[in-house]
Amino acid sequence: MTILVTGSTGTIGSLVLQRLAQHDVPVRALTRDTSRLKPPGSVVPVKGDMADPASMREALKGIETLFLLNAVVPDETTQALITLDLAREAGIRRIVYLSVFNSSLFDDVPHFAGKYLVERVIDSQAIPATVLRPAYFMQNDAMFREALQAGIYPQPLGELGIAMVDARDIADAATAELLRRSRAPHPLPRSTVELVGPDTLTGEDVASIWSSALGREVRHGGNDLASFEQQAAGMMPGWLAHDMRLMLRGFHRHGMVPGQDSQAVLEGLIGHPPRRYQAFAEETAKSWNDRH
Repeated sequence: MTILVTGSTGTIGSLVLQRLAQHDVPVRALTRDTSRLKPPGSVVPVKGDMADPASMREALKGIETLFLLNAVVPDETTQALITLDLAREAGIRRIVYLSVFNSSLFDDVPHFAGKYLVERVIDSQAIPATVLRPAYFMQNDAMFREALQAGIYPQPLGELGIAMVDARDIADAATAELLRRSRAPHPLPRSTVELVGPDTLTGEDVASIWSSALGREVRHGGNDLASFEQQAAGMMPGWLAHDMRLMLRGFHRHGMVPGQDSQAVLEGLIGHPPRRYQAFAEETAKSWNDRH
């Protein structure tokens, strides 16, 4: 039962490939340039672009199980819907889709709204899929290395708290569901899983954790969204900086607070307690020190 992993060069996709390579299952990794991808184990690179239907038709040949992960790009929704339709055309009835936590509450955030639309299509077309809904990735905070080492945690997370999740736990969950669906004798019913960390944190909480991890005072930069967007625009395209601002505004309104049973469900799926932000920060701080 061959599995195709999209988004194979990104954080989650590459972690999923590493995990699938440890199992006796044929895996292909979608990439626009096969010469640049060095997949683990027996994983086979396959050329394709989710914005190019002809290449995707070719890439989906012989695939029984699909991991659909779309990068945050301006045409993310188009790519996802085209790929879903081509998967239907190819007879693929085993899908794991990486969505986002509580997308319906963030309907003015482009990369949330697009994922919510894809979820609705999966539901309305009765596509046999697991929808994974991760909260904000802990690993995203590593981009703030310079600010953190200067004593500031800059993200305006608001006061309701975010149950950040480790990317490795997301990959563990995706791998478990891909294997479960690929090994089942028949397509399984649709299911949805929240992927959340064990701690619901504000910016002040995160700054305190980094103070401990770095061994120096780290202060929270406050919750000013306009200032954050201005700073972020120097690190990423303007459209993405504004998308991030809208996401953070959603954090101020709704937080990312998990349901009562979310932790137990996730732990049962991945086979271990979800990783804590404190452990991520300590590990990351050590890696920064080791590079000096």
